[in-house]
Amino acid sequence: MVKANYFSFAFLFVINFMYSQKYSNEFLFLGAGARAFGMGNAVIASTTDATSAYWNPSKLVNLDKNLNFSLMHSNYFGGISKYDFAAVAMKQKDSTSVALTFFRFGVDDIPNTLDIIDANGNIDFTKIKSFSVADYCVMLSYAKLTNLPILFGGNVKFIRRIVGEFASAIGFGFDIAASYKHKRLWFSIVARDVTSTFTYWSYNKSQFEETFIKTGNAIPQNGFEITTPRLCIGAAYYLQQKEKINLLIETNYDFTFDKKRNTLVRTNITSLDPKFGIEASYDNILFIRAGIFNIQQITNEKLKKVLNLQPTVGIGVKYKNISIDYAFTNIANTSVAMYSHVISLNFGINATFKHN
Repeated sequence: MVKANYFSFAFLFVINFMYSQKYSNEFLFLGAGARAFGMGNAVIASTTDATSAYWNPSKLVNLDKNLNFSLMHSNYFGGISKYDFAAVAMKQKDSTSVALTFFRFGVDDIPNTLDIIDANGNIDFTKIKSFSVADYCVMLSYAKLTNLPILFGGNVKFIRRIVGEFASAIGFGFDIAASYKHKRLWFSIVARDVTSTFTYWSYNKSQFEETFIKTGNAIPQNGFEITTPRLCIGAAYYLQQKEKINLLIETNYDFTFDKKRNTLVRTNITSLDPKFGIEASYDNILFIRAGIFNIQQITNEKLKKVLNLQPTVGIGVKYKNISIDYAFTNIANTSVAMYSHVISLNFGINATFKHN
């Protein structure tokens, strides 16, 4: 006998994901810009475009132009999930910069089979509906150059998460950052979710309570999800090889404090996730990049612990004020996320603003 009111597998996955506290708001840590993906996301000390608002807001002071735009699109899980990023940043004459950033990570057209079987056990495919699961974030950024000279910056984040008609959440958080330059060496430190980011979930139980009771699932309760602070430290070194050839080497280290994660170094206090990137450029026109991140210990088919890492490569072309970047991030299928190709566009101009 067929039981009524079955959930789609995708919906059960979504509910379990919402219940996860350890990886709260993980979409905020996916990254931004094909340049960064091509360098293994090791860019917090060298970023100079509008994506700086995401990676390191203090570096917004180093924008190439006084008005910058960044756009990015990428697919995850074989195209099931889509990630879109957009940012606009403006540099002021008084050594300050501001930025507005928007990003969305979502899965669309998920089948909802709650009403596919009627009270008499008949299947009616016309009753199948679809819904979307989407995470949104709007971020306001500010940066300033001090007299030390040290760059300071920060973000205010507003979060909105929607699971069709079943659940929704709102949240907010803060990031702070600082950068310092010594000759050809940049040092940066970014504290993400510095006061913890609180996201409040509310559930429309009338949409699924009956089915949860019949299937023995726990009914989720309204409440807060907490994203714990994350500390990112990075250093970048600029090396000029020849007159028109330059080389950039950067390393970043992410520290999380929510007990042990599957990272290269993990303790009961913190987990350390290192990243490495390199960028070679010719005449500031052509850029070739490579990086390594997601360094983990995994168990192979022989049940032995082995070191696994995710290498990336990328290329970029800059013509006047326009930059187009591409990254291939799943070399040898090392990523379980099944996403490979990332494309982004950056555009900057020196605009003239009239003041009353």
